[in-house]
Amino acid sequence: MTKPTMFTSTTLVTVPISYGAHAWLLSPPCQPYTRQGLQKHSGDARALSFLKILELIPHTSQPPSMLFVENVVGFETSDTHTEMIDILAKTNFVVLEFILSPLQFGIPYSRPRYFCLAKRKPSSFQNQLLNNRLLWSPRPLFGHDDNTVAIEHDQSQESCDKLLQSCEPVEKFLEFENHSDQMDTESGLLDTTIVPIDAYGALEKNDDANGRNDISLNQYLVPLSLIERWGSAMDIVYPDSKRCCCFTKSYYRYVKGTGSLLATVQPKKKGKSSSLKEQCLRFFTPREVANLHSFPEDFHFPQHISLRQRYALLGNSLSIAVVAPLLRYLFAEPSAQNMQIFPSNDIPIANFQPCDEINLIIK
Repeated sequence: MTKPTMFTSTTLVTVPISYGAHAWLLSPPCQPYTRQGLQKHSGDARALSFLKILELIPHTSQPPSMLFVENVVGFETSDTHTEMIDILAKTNFVVLEFILSPLQFGIPYSRPRYFCLAKRKPSSFQNQLLNNRLLWSPRPLFGHDDNTVAIEHDQSQESCDKLLQSCEPVEKFLEFENHSDQMDTESGLLDTTIVPIDAYGALEKNDDANGRNDISLNQYLVPLSLIERWGSAMDIVYPDSKRCCCFTKSYYRYVKGTGSLLATVQPKKKGKSSSLKEQCLRFFTPREVANLHSFPEDFHFPQHISLRQRYALLGNSLSIAVVAPLLRYLFAEPSAQNMQIFPSNDIPIANFQPCDEINLIIK
């Protein structure tokens, strides 16, 4: 049995170590690289743990065969990224990088993230011409290895409109359905009052006088006092919207910059030019947040987990719709595309199960 690696504040004592893991899945702290942070990169103490893990790779007796790294957009321009690429190159890895959003997978959820896939030679990716590139398109993940994938971000309005049109509407991800589509001719408001479809995995239940458990929408309504104070800073979406903003762990505690709010009464003219008070704004429920992260239908929290805790745990989650194809592509061998570790694209992502022969280190 080998001795563990010893860390000090400034040095790494290298002794032969072996984790015996084929793949390391790494999601280091993103605060050193966020646009709203100080952007200290490797100078931020929160970046040290990831750098130490990278330094371990050359000193392991059995280096991992594959690495998967996820972080915020901005990581790709950091000195931490430069050091990561340098270490991977010196330890015989080939790299393929992506910046992808759930919007590119038909999910009306805007959360672009940086991803790095790395395989140790002699393993390689299906299209070796894409090695060591940063791609903004998921096309290679679905067999489109025609060397025409985007290596630059197209920010044109036409491109954005086309992307949004390919997404499902938000209403497909709600746990409540429209009860009425009647227009109030006096107010000009479209009533989209919602009623429960499925109480499975419901997040908070109220007991009525008869002792029955009913889901209460009242707990998700945005108080008028918050609308009056923060209405101009809120991101408002509607059931037919094709995009909503990223949900953070502070969603439901705060309304500014933590995620989109849903208008349950739709005005003739959408947006803040119409009275927000009359649009009956509510928070997305935790089940709906999970849906937008592509969590499986049978996912649910234990009953003792509070509503705020559920939002905090779901906030900033990875999108399964994005990560599953990336892992499938990482684990696939070029010479055996029909023998992939993960199922083919026609099997729901929620049913993916990793192969028993592959061990993972997940951080």
